Amino acid sequence: MLNHVMIGSNDIDRTKSFYNAVLAVLGAGAPMAHVNETGQTRLFYIHDGSTFSISEPINEEPVSIANGSTIGFVCDSPEQVKAFHDAAIANGGISVEDPPGPRDGTMGVMHLCYFLDPDGHKICGIHRPA
Repeated sequence: MLNHVMIGSNDIDRTKSFYNAVLAVLGAGAPMAHVNETGQTRLFYIHDGSTFSISEPINEEPVSIANGSTIGFVCDSPEQVKAFHDAAIANGGISVEDPPGPRDGTMGVMHLCYFLDPDGHKICGIHRPA
């Protein structure tokens, strides 16, 4: 259903370093970088049919986060959920909510983690057993 998700960054180099480390846990490689005609840099992480993008705001206003929003990344195992979280924290992310681990939900037990990236965007790692 989704083609891509794009978030903003006030410090594209810091955010690139953060997501290079965090998304490597999921198997994503280095991003493709693009500078548009007005000078803003955008990064595109393309992996397993999805694109996660980061952009300097094209309106030249500071980045703000969307309160109540969460971006979820699929993890292959409970261990990968923990590694995803640990990579985020080791690279400047902030752990939020409960520690990584199992949660009972309407669709059964899932393994989740939540953290804030360096710009304050809320990110989730999720593994749903088959």
